[in-house]
Amino acid sequence: MISENRKFYSINALKEMGYTHYRINQLVAAGELCKINKKFYENLHYDGEESDFYYASAYAPEGVICLLSAAVYYGLTTYRPEAVDVAIPRKGKVSTLPAWPELNICYFTDNRFETGIQTVNEGENTFRIYDMEKTVVDVVYYREKVGLEETKEILVTYLRREDRNLNRLIRYARILKCADVMEKYLEVLV
Repeated sequence: MISENRKFYSINALKEMGYTHYRINQLVAAGELCKINKKFYENLHYDGEESDFYYASAYAPEGVICLLSAAVYYGLTTYRPEAVDVAIPRKGKVSTLPAWPELNICYFTDNRFETGIQTVNEGENTFRIYDMEKTVVDVVYYREKVGLEETKEILVTYLRREDRNLNRLIRYARILKCADVMEKYLEVLV
C-alpha cells in the first residue's frame, strides 16, 4: 500500500513492497504515482510536510545537502538560498533535474564528499545532509562562492551555539585542507 506519508519511492522500494512493473505502471496511469526519472516515483497523494530536501534525495540519490542549504537547516543563517545546494562526488552524474525546486549541484572530491554525512529521518522520508561542523568548514572553504557576509554570519552563529563541537570543527578543517583559514577566522571572532 502506498503511504500518504512518503513523498518519493524508489523502484526498488516499490518492488520490495510487492509491486510489479505492470502494477507500478497502473499506479502511474491512475494518477497515484508520477515517474520523475529512471529510479524514482513521486507520490501524488502525499499528505505530509513538504521539504525541498526530499526532492534533492530523489533527483540526486547519492547527493548530500550542503553549504547554505545545510546552514539554513541548522539555523546558522538568516539567508535563504534560491536553490538547494546538493553535493555529489566529482565523477557523479544527475540524469534529470526538477523544474522546482532548483537544485545547485556541487561536485566534491572524494574526501570532501565522504566526510561528515548523516541521514535525517522525518517520518517516512529521509535525506542526507552534512553535519553542522562539516557545513561550517565547507562554507569557510567556499567563502568566495557563498559570500563573505554569509560566511561570517554562519561562523558567528555557530560559535554562539551550545551544541557546537570545536574539536570536530578543527579536525574537519585539517582533513579538508582548510585549517589555516579556519584558524584565522576563529582568532578574529573569538
